[in-house]
Amino acid sequence: MPSTVVLTLTCPDRPGLVYAVTRWIAESGGNILDSQQFTDTADGEFFLRVHVDHPQPVGELRASFAAVAGQYAMRYRLVVAEQPTRTLVMVSKEGHCLNDLLYRQSTGALPIVVPAVVSNHRDLERLAAAYDVPFHHLPVTDKDAAEAALLRLVDELDVELVVLARYMQILSNGLCEALAGRAINIHHSFLPSFKGARPYHQAHDRGVKLIGATAHYVTGDLDEGPIIDQEVQRVDHRMTPVDLARVGRDVEARTLSRAVALHAESRVLLNGPRTVVFD
Repeated sequence: MPSTVVLTLTCPDRPGLVYAVTRWIAESGGNILDSQQFTDTADGEFFLRVHVDHPQPVGELRASFAAVAGQYAMRYRLVVAEQPTRTLVMVSKEGHCLNDLLYRQSTGALPIVVPAVVSNHRDLERLAAAYDVPFHHLPVTDKDAAEAALLRLVDELDVELVVLARYMQILSNGLCEALAGRAINIHHSFLPSFKGARPYHQAHDRGVKLIGATAHYVTGDLDEGPIIDQEVQRVDHRMTPVDLARVGRDVEARTLSRAVALHAESRVLLNGPRTVVFD
């Protein structure tokens, strides 16, 4: 089956943008399979995602589109749609998100390939081995050394995306900057109300009625990066803290997998502190 490409771009809004892109596609021999666009009228910014069947190699298409992009000050990305995103997963001791990602990858339900799992503990080494994924133990006794080793792995393995699947360490500002736009984190949506340890016990004590999770890009502002996806589920007074935690784990796993899929399919475009997400 021939490959297809996905073009995503953002630029200042002005008349003729869609025409310029579609004309380039047609004149270069491509055929549009799907197209979505959005204009942020508050900021005057234009966003576009186009899925194209094209006979030319992606490298030639990037060079060809550069002239159009330059004319309209477009920031763009052009990738092969069928190529899975090389994704490094970071974990600590909780394995629900890791297991969900690896299972979905193994069945072809998630368009990623995981070349490595990195952890500051060894608790999930056997889980990674069950999916034949190399496990790297990077204890954070020396934070600078651990982060330097992580960046070396990212380079050596040609990693395109880093996923913090319940990785319970705060990344330095330098590492956040190095991974800007290509690192996703997941956390429960109780923040900022129930910080620290035992958040589900805190939530139970306050009688919460909604359990949720938020997946977002990693920034130097802890748990405040641009949001990619969220989910909530109703709970009630009959549930114990253990029940709430069980529901929370399921919601976290689903939300993170959706966010990873959206990123891997080039459906997420950054819009300052927010995101534009094409379904």
